[in-house]
Amino acid sequence: MKEKVVIAISGGVDSSVAALLLKEQGHEVTGITMSLDAADKKGGAGKACGLREIEDAGRVCRMLDIPHRVVDCSRELEDRIVRPFIEEYLGGRTPNPCVACNRHIKFGMLLDRSTALGFDAIATGHYAKIEQRKGKTILRRSREARKDQTYFLHAIRREALERIRFPLADLTKEEVRRIARDNRLPVSDKQESQDICFIPEEGYGAFLRARSIDVNPGEFVDKQGHVLGRHRGFALYTKGQRARLGGWSGDPLYVLAIDAGNNRVVIGGRADLMAPGLVADRLNLLVDRLPERCIAKIRYAHQGAPCRVVLEGERLRIAFDDPQEAITPGQYVVLYDEGIVLGGGVIREEWTP
Repeated sequence: MKEKVVIAISGGVDSSVAALLLKEQGHEVTGITMSLDAADKKGGAGKACGLREIEDAGRVCRMLDIPHRVVDCSRELEDRIVRPFIEEYLGGRTPNPCVACNRHIKFGMLLDRSTALGFDAIATGHYAKIEQRKGKTILRRSREARKDQTYFLHAIRREALERIRFPLADLTKEEVRRIARDNRLPVSDKQESQDICFIPEEGYGAFLRARSIDVNPGEFVDKQGHVLGRHRGFALYTKGQRARLGGWSGDPLYVLAIDAGNNRVVIGGRADLMAPGLVADRLNLLVDRLPERCIAKIRYAHQGAPCRVVLEGERLRIAFDDPQEAITPGQYVVLYDEGIVLGGGVIREEWTP
């Protein structure tokens, strides 16, 4: 069935090929690029979503002969993504703003605006798959296991899934590049952005200082509170990160926890990073019921581990078959069952069953 579809086009190769495929399928396609310029100016020049990306998206849309609109999302980004990101970091946690952006901006505000304008669906260049199963709309891992992005999409509102399209669901990254080159898209060889769009190349410290947030040195301590050295500012560290101390000649040390209130970073050996379980809240479930056992990913690069899950009201307890490394407060845990995304939540703390 031919549809009236908005494609969120970022100026990268993935969203550009997604737009091309939609056009070839006969849909009525409009490209929309989100402008985050105002938020960038507050926190330094971001790596994406800026003028060059808007220009590249416009070139692709002109080549495909589809309308192109630029939508100012700077206020929504500031209120729903950037401020909570800063609050989490200053609280000693490690947030993932891309998950929040997908829920609140791309598949929240932008989807709702598109629906109000009469569009049937919104599409993006994510590597993920929407399927119908037993009368339900489900989110499933894409064919491209190496690039699968369902971890970042698990927090989408369940009721929004039926209005979302992922044209790259059955393609690999290499196939997408080849399609771009074969069709001479102007972004066919453009490198993809790997980092948070509003963080400048100078890193988190530069971003926080640009917003007049002090990043002050403090103490590295062991689990007993003994001072082992000095760090550059607790907001520059995350659990599992290698801690480098000048003059240290012992075994490698790693960040175990952030004590934001005392500007301390707790460090220890790699074995100290292992934990058998976790507690998560701020849940978003995409299925009617969770199975007793599934696979849980505790960060995007995590392979996923078998576990038992217990839903307790608004909280989720997860017990892994084998202890996992660097279970990080503020990150998301995402649950899978045979490739289907069950949902997930924000990691609050480690838990010993």
